[in-house]
Amino acid sequence: MELFDSKKGLSEEKKDYKIKLDVHDKRNKLNDLTNKEWMITSKSVWISMPGPRDELKFQHPATFAESDITKLLKFFTKEKQRVLDPLVGVGSALIACRDNNRYGYGIELIPKWADIARLRLGQAQMQLDFERKEDLFKALPQKILIGDSKKVLRKFKDEYFQFIVTSPPYWNILQKDKDHKAKRERVSKGVDTKYSTLEEDLGNIKTYSLFLKKLQVIFKECYRVLESKKYMAVIVTDFKHKSRYYSYHSDLADNITEVGFSHEGVIILVQDNKNLYPYGIPYAYVPNINHQYILIFRKKS
Repeated sequence: MELFDSKKGLSEEKKDYKIKLDVHDKRNKLNDLTNKEWMITSKSVWISMPGPRDELKFQHPATFAESDITKLLKFFTKEKQRVLDPLVGVGSALIACRDNNRYGYGIELIPKWADIARLRLGQAQMQLDFERKEDLFKALPQKILIGDSKKVLRKFKDEYFQFIVTSPPYWNILQKDKDHKAKRERVSKGVDTKYSTLEEDLGNIKTYSLFLKKLQVIFKECYRVLESKKYMAVIVTDFKHKSRYYSYHSDLADNITEVGFSHEGVIILVQDNKNLYPYGIPYAYVPNINHQYILIFRKKS
């Protein structure tokens, strides 16, 4: 195998190795990457480089970048495979699927966010047509289903999807008193600061332990509908609520492995574009959390 340094290029130590980096290995059943692209993407730290959020996306209080989802899609799927986001929000995962020729399926409890996702997908289609200058270009269809995810998932047959990617709620931290960030980025602009007032909304559950149990029911269904030997990526961040710091990523990793998934690793997603706020000054350390965790799981059985 030729050794590769992402900064220096190919190593001189390559005479005893046989894998060529600039080719697609015929044994690769996971993705369409060359060996070199595979190696670079396998780095455990990624720098998030999101573009500006459109006005529709900005309505939602918790979103992620389509560019980060694209990177996951290219590593964990091939074109025209089926991808699931069981907590789809305003459709970022589905836009990434459409842009990259995958069949995307999203489930959303709250009709308002599902409607916005459909509007955003329509905009994404028009943008694709314009950029590719193909008036007759037809992207693969994307499906949004409205309802409680754990119930909607039961409608899918076993091992229907080749990849699952999602970002679950951060418990009920959107319910807490508004801090510097929420006041500046949400309240001052008159947009929603929480998902909904629905009782079934995971973001409205009062206790952390019950919240994790409810999430686990969804991930148990995800395990069933995912094809054997395929992967699931879960994007989360840790958070502080009142006086306690919650290591959400590690709690969730334990929660998900209990339903049968194998925990394969963690990608640190650095978000240097996020604003800094004067938390704790001048009395105590309170972190500005400018990274997320992408938890990678696999269904091995």
